[in-house]
Amino acid sequence: MIKILFVCLGNICRSPMAEFILKDLVRRRGIADEFTIASCATSDEELGNPVYPPARRMLAGHGIDCSGKRARQMVRGDYEQFDLLFGMENRNVRRMRAICGGDPEGKIARLLDGTARPRDIADPWYTGDFQQAWDDIYEGCQALLERLGYGGEQ
Repeated sequence: MIKILFVCLGNICRSPMAEFILKDLVRRRGIADEFTIASCATSDEELGNPVYPPARRMLAGHGIDCSGKRARQMVRGDYEQFDLLFGMENRNVRRMRAICGGDPEGKIARLLDGTARPRDIADPWYTGDFQQAWDDIYEGCQALLERLGYGGEQ
């Protein structure tokens, strides 16, 4: 079982999009039972809130349901519980390391660090560009599956 945690600032846009995109990708490949996939926030600003409506609509437009998802904040114990922890931007990664007391096992990275163009995923809460967030997150999830040996577009 591979346990993956996606992290962003509020857990209402990028990280839940990543959670549900990857869940959909592994489901379509028939390997969902080999993964535990979740998401959370570095801040407490949105605790308990559902996925932000434009992010929810973007997922729904691709046939992905995220109903029931509520924002939660990252805790130190997440480091031990998950094998891989992906922030959406450098700011998230810095905060994740602070919450976890470092990264002695090298589990924390940006989602797009494993792509041909490592970069931050801009926060659509501020940019309003949920399509770009989708594209970047989808690229990162595809690259992640390839690195894990589950390549091939579905």
